[in-house]
Amino acid sequence: MTNIRRALMGATALCVSALAAEAQTTITIATVNNGDMIRMQGLSNHFTDAHPDIALEWVTLEENVLRQRVTTDIATQGGQYDVLTIGTYEVPIWAKQDWLLPLDDLPEEYNVDDLLPAVREALSVDGTLYAAPFYGESAMVMYRTDLAEQAGVSIPEEPTWSDIMSAAEAMTDRENEVYGICLRGKPGWGENMGFITTMANSYGARWFDTEWNAQFDSPEWQETMKDYLTMMNEYGPPGASSNGFNENLSLFQQGKCGMWIDATVAAGFVTDPDESTVADSVGFAKFPNKEGVDNHGNWLWAWSLAVPSSTDAPDAAKEFVAWATSQEYTQLVAQEEGWRAAPPGTRTSLYENPEYQEAAPFAEMTLNAIQSADTQNQSVQETPYTGGQFVAIPEFQGIGTAVGQQFSAALAGQVSADQALQSAQQLTQREMDRAGY
Repeated sequence: MTNIRRALMGATALCVSALAAEAQTTITIATVNNGDMIRMQGLSNHFTDAHPDIALEWVTLEENVLRQRVTTDIATQGGQYDVLTIGTYEVPIWAKQDWLLPLDDLPEEYNVDDLLPAVREALSVDGTLYAAPFYGESAMVMYRTDLAEQAGVSIPEEPTWSDIMSAAEAMTDRENEVYGICLRGKPGWGENMGFITTMANSYGARWFDTEWNAQFDSPEWQETMKDYLTMMNEYGPPGASSNGFNENLSLFQQGKCGMWIDATVAAGFVTDPDESTVADSVGFAKFPNKEGVDNHGNWLWAWSLAVPSSTDAPDAAKEFVAWATSQEYTQLVAQEEGWRAAPPGTRTSLYENPEYQEAAPFAEMTLNAIQSADTQNQSVQETPYTGGQFVAIPEFQGIGTAVGQQFSAALAGQVSADQALQSAQQLTQREMDRAGY
């Protein structure tokens, strides 16, 4: 009888295990291979421990590849992903297409009112939130204080592009593989064009005039490209046409960049002594402006988690989104890795936290950059569009990437600046005419 009883108990246990596995919901999360997202994946066992009925499957991709795949999937309603990592460009466009589920039913303890107003507004349509911000950012100058001192230059808190170019020249030491400046060169609407568009804004340029005519033949764009290529070719690292955010982050952490102008979120990584060889020698300054042009051009972006309407597990997906973008998650990161590593740029409470302020010397500048970013009037000239480092129209994803390829080719020396601008003008105008603008 004992053997029979044991066999029956074993069979019962197997049945219970099988039923539990059958009851478990698996959600697939598509995310970008940035440091904060890698950290989220590493901490996700805290979520699954608290939610044993939900299993997580991760698809972690390079930025350009992620954008291509999630755009294709959501446009075709493929349902391949249950949680998408998208930004302030996609959210309002996709929400109006009914491609995203509204996040108006998040639990009370999520505290939506704690989200920074600028970020919350950017991720909402008609007052309804359609994506939850994982981290928010603007753009600023990060620089080596030790190299600046050695070179006898100072970086003002509000530098001009002339200040930046002079400092880049002084800090360049090619014999020792130290480059005065590192900037994005990898083609993509959110890679090199994210930076070049905001640089152009600070030079007084615009993508389109009020009649939707492309403006790459303007003096402002010509001056932007001339100075961008001068900085990159004379004071930048070799192979810069292949460098995006992650590549430049690595170069800066290795001590190979005098200055890097990019997303404010990078500040937490360049000042991390476990990852950055120059953590104790990093200063910060506002995104530059052009002399005579009162526009610093800093952008507004939030990498955010959204739930596509094509998901077959909306409740589980929303449960994960609420956890990963919560105050509870911020506390978890602080507990595991310190306050400096907390996801920045999303919650007011973080910037009111004395522990964060003490651990993150870049906190005030990050918050000021986010709050001062003007996505409605991104150029000193009048424009028919909104968006800081992008043009908030559906066609921009394709056009921006095509223009980015032209500018990356100019950086690689395959075409001249004039040829790149001429090609950008022609292809942009052709696509806009085709789209009926």
